[in-house]
Amino acid sequence: MSRKKGQVFTAEQKSKIVLELIKEEQTAAQLASKYQVTAKTISNWKKQFIDNMAIAFEPAKAVSEFKNEIKELTTQNDELAKALGKATLKADFAVKKLKSLGLCDYRPLVEPKHRLSVQEQLKMFDISKSSYYYTPKPMKDEDKKILDAMDVISTYNSEYGYRYIHQQLKEDGFSIGKDRVLKYMNILGIEAIYPHKKPKTSGRNKEHEVYKYLLGEYWSQINGKNKIYVPNSNEVWSGDITYIRTANGMMYLAAIIDWHSKAILAYKISNTMDASLACDVLNDALSKYPAPKIFNSDQGSQYTSNQHIEILKQNNIQISMNGKARSIHNIAIERFFRTLKYNNIYISDYQTIKELKEGVKNWMYKYNYKRFHSSIDYKKPMNVYLSDIKNVA
Repeated sequence: MSRKKGQVFTAEQKSKIVLELIKEEQTAAQLASKYQVTAKTISNWKKQFIDNMAIAFEPAKAVSEFKNEIKELTTQNDELAKALGKATLKADFAVKKLKSLGLCDYRPLVEPKHRLSVQEQLKMFDISKSSYYYTPKPMKDEDKKILDAMDVISTYNSEYGYRYIHQQLKEDGFSIGKDRVLKYMNILGIEAIYPHKKPKTSGRNKEHEVYKYLLGEYWSQINGKNKIYVPNSNEVWSGDITYIRTANGMMYLAAIIDWHSKAILAYKISNTMDASLACDVLNDALSKYPAPKIFNSDQGSQYTSNQHIEILKQNNIQISMNGKARSIHNIAIERFFRTLKYNNIYISDYQTIKELKEGVKNWMYKYNYKRFHSSIDYKKPMNVYLSDIKNVA
């Protein structure tokens, strides 16, 4: 299915694309190229689809509520029309109604053949011309090689900022400027693991509340170095999301680690990095294990979202978030991701999503139940965790 210039996707077409995305047999980049639409737009359709799934089971109720809303809006329309004029009211009503439905991308709603010109519609929806006429292009092989190289460099050298990564790329034979390195670091979610000032890469939503960092009490001097020591299992959980490169584009892995035992309590691989990914992993962990005292994460929008925060509050879990640009605050999960990539992802070179999921699943079992961990006296993470929570119970 190729998208013609100015094409508007029908609800049926959007549903088909979202269902393909949910199957997770292709990356978002692959679907974006296939249907000639941005990956961001597909992600927004997925969010809208998930938020409105309940309507399918109560259509009569939804129709009734919508009719009542129409009556209320009609009354408001009559009152406002006298003061503002019918034309202004229609535009205002349309934009507000769309925002209330949670749509972030209005481009599919622009109709080139409408009596309103495209320029007038773009102005009404607050869309720039460049955004509307943007045509997604498949990532060039050279750009993908650079992203892959940056991922490897960052994993092996977690303390590297953009200057060091840029220098290493030059040494490795890549022709790239520092500004593009910063741009790609933002795409990959890379930031050096030490306190420093740097451009924002966390993807924080300014409308979401940011919570105080609560792990300060666990910092102590161990062998002459400042480290975080959590004395008990199930006292502190940490969550984060990392990028995984595949032959066909990006995938994302979200995981939750128990800080003391280093056991991975839940994880999920997805082709989209949104709030639902973080929520799915958290719900999975809570369905299998007792709730922790504290949950720590970065300030990314996936973890500051209302959905994720509500799950934590419902389970009486204290919410802790890293300080700005301080990845060291969540170093347990950061180091786990480094171990995963070093010992599995890079040496496996997965070609398909199915291979990736199966390979990571097998490695996760090995990590939890078979692999010794130096920070817990060379015991196995999940054995330590399960023993500890059994003794507490």
